[in-house]
Amino acid sequence: MIWGMSTATFTQLHVIISLIGIGAGLLVMYGLIKGKRFDGATAIFLLTTVLTSITGFAFPNEHVTPGMIVGGISLVVLALAIVGRYVFHLGGPWRSIYVITAMIALYLNCFVLVVQLFEKVPALRAAAPTQKEPPFLVAQVIVMVVFIILAIAGVKKFRPA
Repeated sequence: MIWGMSTATFTQLHVIISLIGIGAGLLVMYGLIKGKRFDGATAIFLLTTVLTSITGFAFPNEHVTPGMIVGGISLVVLALAIVGRYVFHLGGPWRSIYVITAMIALYLNCFVLVVQLFEKVPALRAAAPTQKEPPFLVAQVIVMVVFIILAIAGVKKFRPA
């Protein structure tokens, strides 16, 4: 039991929250590149991505896991994104800080998604059973490069009114 739910139910909730966060985050990323603020999608993205990290810490573990480290980093960058967006209203350097930290948080969620896909999808697991094989590394490098390019575009093009 985790937070009054069976582990299976809690895992499903965690995955649903994560996928909503990724979907909303991709919409926010699109908006950044197009120079548009999607306020509703931004709020959903930030909230669900925070909840993804928080719920990730609730899984029973006897030691610190890589997922916990990613979750901790995500919460730090999300705090900066939230402050930049809602406290400083994207003023001055906070526009760039918001874009960069929001995209790092989305990247981290996508990084974990790739990890989970390689663990759960039989064809991917067969291609990289220990996640140290080239298919896994290539997939993660592609995701990282795409995010770097899109984050740079977002910083250059996002100029909210």
